[in-house]
Amino acid sequence: MLTINLFNGLVYGALLIVMCSGLALIYGLRRVVNFAHGSLYMLGAYLGYSIASHSNFWVALVAAPAIMALLGVLLDRYGFRLLQDRDPLSVVLVTFGLLLVIEDFVQTVWGKSNLSMVAPAALNTSVDLLGTAVPAYRIAVIGVGALVALGLSLWLRYSKVGLFVRAASTDPTTTAMQGVNTDALSAGVVGLGTALAGLAGVVAAPFLSLSPSMSSDVIIDSFVVVVVGGLGSLAGAFIAAMVLGMIQALGAVYLPDVAALLPFVLMVAILIWKPAGFAGSRT
Repeated sequence: MLTINLFNGLVYGALLIVMCSGLALIYGLRRVVNFAHGSLYMLGAYLGYSIASHSNFWVALVAAPAIMALLGVLLDRYGFRLLQDRDPLSVVLVTFGLLLVIEDFVQTVWGKSNLSMVAPAALNTSVDLLGTAVPAYRIAVIGVGALVALGLSLWLRYSKVGLFVRAASTDPTTTAMQGVNTDALSAGVVGLGTALAGLAGVVAAPFLSLSPSMSSDVIIDSFVVVVVGGLGSLAGAFIAAMVLGMIQALGAVYLPDVAALLPFVLMVAILIWKPAGFAGSRT
């Protein structure tokens, strides 16, 4: 029993890594707290569902994030770029309004009924894990989370563009003075962050029910992860995502009466003990 609970914690933690990486990237560069990120995750899931219905899951896994990336570039150009110097309340109101618009769009196009996506045939089986049968697809979800974490870490540390992103997240004015087009860089990062939200939605679709309320189910945990890990810190977000995944999985079994409160208890404890989060605020 403990094995399957720990496994489920890893699965949810891996999904949060994919989801929260985009949220941390956007905040790290644009300093915009994007309350619409959960709705972008939901939109990615529904796009993946429609694409998979007309082709297959693997096409949806590539096409839906690509569409979301384009949407992210447009959001940066006509939204986040204009919001980065506004007061926090304006940012909250605009991004929350965007969340409502996307939710209404999803309900108009796909309806309010729950939908489900079938896992690809190659992964629609079980694998023995320490004597316990677990779905192969969920192991693949853990793999996707690990690949995203590794890929982003290597990109930020060793690529030229990654160096520009790290510099711009620390001091965008000085970075621009060195000849870096920070607006284009930010558009690319917001596009990447939005694509990751869409990827998380597509990956989650085969084992979570698709509904217009799915954005609210994950956005709270996502913000807990970003705050606990450190605003704008990818490394902190990776650690916090796995910790929260374990807390959610074990709490639902061993402390069901207070399981919903555990993420907030963790966040309050971290804010008191270490206000900057696990890894501070660096990307």
